[in-house]
Amino acid sequence: MARRPAGSGAPRLLERAIGHHQAGQIADAERLYLQILQGNPSDFDAKHLLGVIRHQQGRSVEAAELIAGALRSNPTSARALSNYGLILSELGRLDEALAALDRALTGNDLPDAHNTRGHVLLRLGRNEDALESFDRALALHPGYVEAHNNRGNALQGLRRYADALASYDRALTLRPDYPEAHYNRGSALRQLKRDAEALAAFDNALALRPGYAEALFSRGDALAQLKRYAEAIASYDRAIAIWPDHPHALSGLIDTTLAICDWKRTDELTSRLAAGIAGGAAIVNPFTLIRLTDDPAQHRQCAEAFARDRIKSARPTLRDPGKWTHDKIRVAYLSADYHGHATAYLIAELIELHDRTRFEIIGVSFGPDDGSDIRKRVAGAFDRFLDVRAKSDREIAALLATLKVDIAVDLKGYTQDSRPDILSFRPAPIQAQWLGYPGTLGADFIDYVIADEAVAPFEHAPFYSEKIIQLPGCYQSNDRERAIAERTPARRETGLPEAGFVFCCFNNSFKILPPVFDVWMRLLREVPGSVLWLLQDNAVAEENLRSAATARGVDPARLVFAGRVKLEDHLARHRLADLFLDTLPYNAHTTASDALWAGLPVLTCQGNAFAGRVAASLLKAVGLPELVTHNLADYEALALRLAGDPGLLHGIRARLEGGRLKRPLFDTDSFRRGIEAAYQRMWETWQRGEPAQAFRVDAVS
Repeated sequence: MARRPAGSGAPRLLERAIGHHQAGQIADAERLYLQILQGNPSDFDAKHLLGVIRHQQGRSVEAAELIAGALRSNPTSARALSNYGLILSELGRLDEALAALDRALTGNDLPDAHNTRGHVLLRLGRNEDALESFDRALALHPGYVEAHNNRGNALQGLRRYADALASYDRALTLRPDYPEAHYNRGSALRQLKRDAEALAAFDNALALRPGYAEALFSRGDALAQLKRYAEAIASYDRAIAIWPDHPHALSGLIDTTLAICDWKRTDELTSRLAAGIAGGAAIVNPFTLIRLTDDPAQHRQCAEAFARDRIKSARPTLRDPGKWTHDKIRVAYLSADYHGHATAYLIAELIELHDRTRFEIIGVSFGPDDGSDIRKRVAGAFDRFLDVRAKSDREIAALLATLKVDIAVDLKGYTQDSRPDILSFRPAPIQAQWLGYPGTLGADFIDYVIADEAVAPFEHAPFYSEKIIQLPGCYQSNDRERAIAERTPARRETGLPEAGFVFCCFNNSFKILPPVFDVWMRLLREVPGSVLWLLQDNAVAEENLRSAATARGVDPARLVFAGRVKLEDHLARHRLADLFLDTLPYNAHTTASDALWAGLPVLTCQGNAFAGRVAASLLKAVGLPELVTHNLADYEALALRLAGDPGLLHGIRARLEGGRLKRPLFDTDSFRRGIEAAYQRMWETWQRGEPAQAFRVDAVS
């Protein structure tokens, strides 16, 4: 708190006011500051310190006005400038706050100002600069607990999670009862996939502050990851009870109820979610919403709100603003999934086949190295493979800009472990999203969505912030080298009955919703001896699905659950099924192409949005368009017909097996030619100085 300069008026009255202020006697201090200002409305100290009181009272707009007025008479006061910067920061006026703090630190070294400056820089996404500010604050004041905590936040922003933990631990050594540091420590542990330890950290924060809504929300996330679903739901519920408009807790709660097939609770929450999205209150991960609704307009609204929430401030464009040409078009694929993940299996052969006379292909990996064969294969297929796990979003973007990447392709979207913020720095002149996320990202820094006419017809352009590119055939690449184990297990080994029709759906449990499940149960009642073979996801979902079957008059023993096995064995056991039944509004994607690759026919119902149109695209590209229906009544009728006509189903199966490698879905080299033609046209459009534009790629021979 500033002291009055020598020789100023009413010194004793000011001294008394400051004494009251320092003793926490705010009302008495306020009364005396106002008394001073009645006699001298421009008194610097009284106006500045009354502004401090207004800030303490939560009246930040008045506080900013008072301190701005004080600074007009003493524009170089470091303490007033520091307080002004703090208040402006809380008001969200970040650029003004930073300017005030920089003025405060001109010729001065105030630990508080350095700490506040670092906090502002964090909110501006400038983590490296923020770290320097916190380090300077700590150099001046090594015991500055808040600066240790904030330093950990900057390190988290730089993805230096182990270093962040050390900063939080230092803060907690100095102040064990610091709930924010416990919470932030838990957040860092979650990023390190140490969810059990994160849970303990969140519990420590809640022991100190039982109403800590953010800690309850993050605790729910940790519990859900540990598959302790009932506890996760209780934690989310407590967070929402304390903070009804929490922007993310409702999304987390719905994810959890979907995972365990708690449809009653999901239905109740979905209407609240829709209202929250429409009113702009809920910030929902679009990957949650596309599992629930088939409304592409709502998907875009949700995605745009989510993108705005993630990118709260303007990001500098890191790429060279000019144009350039290389001997080859330089394409970078960004993903966290270059390991034992569906994406790696889908793109491996494409990366190997890319035309190296025309393209340089770069892999940018921000996910784990699991040491698997597919990791080694994919990493070895790229011309350059960059493991950037330890780098911040801005550092990765700067690397892409330095490499002068022509086309950056995000393979993650808003799925787990995604980092779309990398492309918010505009490191490449052409930026696209493809394969990993079935819908729009709602972000103005993504130029194109790579799709096909089935998943994204041009009349759906209003539902996308990106320009639609339609590839010939299908948007999904595939690998013809995916191995299928030679040995087919016996039915008894998998829990299937020795006889009877096997309906199958190996989609994740979160894709199963009542309208489709009702159809499945009617099919089981209509087809004697039939069973439904599902993927075993978690015990709670299995119990809920069995209960749902019972409620629909079906013996729960007719639901058979398949455990997780190696991919080649999983593909082989498809031979035991007769018909794959798809889900809606979120279709089978890689799961459907797995089934088709293994020779198992897939029956789908085409929806309105990308996520519900993928299986239709796959079936058309594999030459089985007759297995695409457009409403659940037709879906049910065709399933019943196929189950009752072995000759019809055998003929479809024979066509699938005989023509599989000749069809576009599994013709990887044909797919390669199509996507390369798309890249060529994107590049030519940029070279001409034209904006991104939608287009269709014709089949390339």
